[in-house]
Amino acid sequence: MSKRRLAEEAADERHIMRIMPLGAGNEVGRSCIVLKFKGKTIMLDCGVHPGYSGHGSLPFFDGVEAEEIDLLLITHFHIDHVAALPHFTEKTNFKGRVFMTHPTKAVMQMMLRDFLRVSNISVDDQIYDDKDLNNCVSKVEIIDFHQEMMHNGIKFTPYNAGHVLGACMYLIEIGGVKVLYTGDYSLENDRHLMAAELPACSPDVLIVESTYGVQVHQSVVEREGRFTGQVEAVVRRGGRCLIPVFALGRTQELLLILDEHWRSHPDLQDIPIYFASKLAAKALRVYQTYINMMNDRIRKQIAISNPFQFEHISNLKSMDDFDDSGPSVVMASPGMLQSGVSRQLFERWCSDKRNACLIPGYVVEGTLAKKILSEPTEIAALDGRIIPMNCTVEYISFSAHADFVGTSGFVEKLTPPNIVLVHGEKNEMMRLKSALNKKFNDPKVYHPSISTPANMQEIVLEFKGEKIAKAIGGLASDQPKNGTVISGLLVEVDSQTHLMDKEDLSTYTKLISGTITQKQHVPFEYNSFDVLITFIRQMYEDVVHLEKENRVVVCKQVVVTRCAVAKGATEKLVVEWTSAPTADMIADSVIALAMHAQASPASFKLSNQPTAACPHDHSKKTEANGKDTVKTEVENSVVEKQEGNEDPASDDKKEAHTDLEKAARELGDANQDALNLLIVFRLLKDQYGDVDLDFETNKIHVRTPSGIDAVVDHASQEIECKDAAFKLKLQTTIRRIEGALKPIATT
Repeated sequence: MSKRRLAEEAADERHIMRIMPLGAGNEVGRSCIVLKFKGKTIMLDCGVHPGYSGHGSLPFFDGVEAEEIDLLLITHFHIDHVAALPHFTEKTNFKGRVFMTHPTKAVMQMMLRDFLRVSNISVDDQIYDDKDLNNCVSKVEIIDFHQEMMHNGIKFTPYNAGHVLGACMYLIEIGGVKVLYTGDYSLENDRHLMAAELPACSPDVLIVESTYGVQVHQSVVEREGRFTGQVEAVVRRGGRCLIPVFALGRTQELLLILDEHWRSHPDLQDIPIYFASKLAAKALRVYQTYINMMNDRIRKQIAISNPFQFEHISNLKSMDDFDDSGPSVVMASPGMLQSGVSRQLFERWCSDKRNACLIPGYVVEGTLAKKILSEPTEIAALDGRIIPMNCTVEYISFSAHADFVGTSGFVEKLTPPNIVLVHGEKNEMMRLKSALNKKFNDPKVYHPSISTPANMQEIVLEFKGEKIAKAIGGLASDQPKNGTVISGLLVEVDSQTHLMDKEDLSTYTKLISGTITQKQHVPFEYNSFDVLITFIRQMYEDVVHLEKENRVVVCKQVVVTRCAVAKGATEKLVVEWTSAPTADMIADSVIALAMHAQASPASFKLSNQPTAACPHDHSKKTEANGKDTVKTEVENSVVEKQEGNEDPASDDKKEAHTDLEKAARELGDANQDALNLLIVFRLLKDQYGDVDLDFETNKIHVRTPSGIDAVVDHASQEIECKDAAFKLKLQTTIRRIEGALKPIATT
């Protein structure tokens, strides 16, 4: 592939944003989204799938080069968002930075140690160990809500997301394009957490969870009343109530609700409530540490008493000391009933019809918690036994995720032009997409583009806006008048573009400037120099022939000198220039012309076959006469070819161009622009097949075999196409064709 083509594709790629889920694409679990834009790569969350174990629970890390990731941002401490982090930082070539909030880091350490302890897999299948976890934690950096950070040209700011303590959503900005990733968020105030914040700006892209699709939650009052009513009904009939939860998160909300209900019902206070988790005491200490990140209700109450020192709830430290002969309420982890204390208690209690299991949050496909919602008659125990299931199973959602009312309201306030749905089962996600399209279907008001990528499916978005540069240093010393041309170096640092003089480069950047002067010696026949000058003048306008010095200056950038050598030695040219993109190109073309001048028929006739009308020695002509004669000989050569007297063109070549010239004349304009239009059309037709030219509008219609339509406006170079990837490909093709057809600009 040519350097030019590589440069063009690199330039095009800088306008393309790529978003790909490695997890949480058409599923709930192992949240892990990769965002690429302007050469930067960000990973958003890094969790495991609760429904799987071992390496099968990890995101599809094969879809990304770990060493290319600049930044890894964690939204909160739930295992489906963070539990794969130690594996990624310690088992791959990842060298980037990791950020999360203070509470998330504090809780993550406890959560992941417990995750390793209760995982029902062999040591060989474990995705990391305690040493990996400790090394990972040491690499994590802390960030506060609203703290604006900058890393390698990526600006990012966390905002409160509700959901759980320390949960955040990230507003990311790269090159002026803003992306908001919500993670899991809740727009409801509850007993201890604030609702999610709304960033002040409208992002260009919103990556948002779709956990509950088009479902609408019950009101807080109805939900809490139903929950306490179900718990009370079970214990009053002598049953035991199991509430499977995660050690941290919504658990603290449920503890506050139950403690308050028992306080207001003295007749229930003889029935014990247990929190069966070894993390319980540690977890509550973490919550007490970060009271300042909770809502006003908790902050006011802490001045009087500690709301997390429960009066009617005890910590169940060991199952060995647990007497479950009478009615009781037990909140136990993990929440999906896959292993641990919650699974142990469920297997012990599920055969008694007096007992109940209350599922208080979202459950993932492939877990026991999801399976029992369909009320099977029996279940398989972890040891292989088949146990009859007679207990009651109830689902009451305390999951702090946005419902349809919350999601649609969130979208309506932010009005992002592009929405990417993640973290939702496929059916729920598709229903949400349809509902949002129906709600926001007026292009004149608001009609976003909505994507629902599956795992490893890449979403391609194009952002090609105006580049604004700030003049600094010497260029900013004077206020230029309108229309003044300013020349300088365009430097991009951390997505900020500056225009500066090269003398200021070392002052404002870590770059230093240098000059490279190139000199090439080219073997050359002495008598062909006048022909070379003619060829150069045909390509470039700014050509100065210094006859006395045997030198030609091309575009004030390249100097060509004819060198005298000893008799019998090979003549040569010396081509000199200061290395720069344009000067390099001019020098390359001059050297190519020098090769061509020695081999061209015009050069041969000029040096060896003087005509009758011009009998004198060509090597001693004046510059003017030399130019005239060479021009005449070149024209004669062309005429001879056209008449068939010298090197006639083949019939195929003639036919290949006749239709273009004829069509251009039929348009009433047989000039170069008309011919260029026909050439572009012909080349596109050769490449894509189904291509039409509208002679009235000068527009070219392209249709691919896969059904993609595009319209190319030849005059403006604008392309209309709904498929961003094909549009980019077509833009590159058109630019290359036009670059070959149009004259080279040297200024």
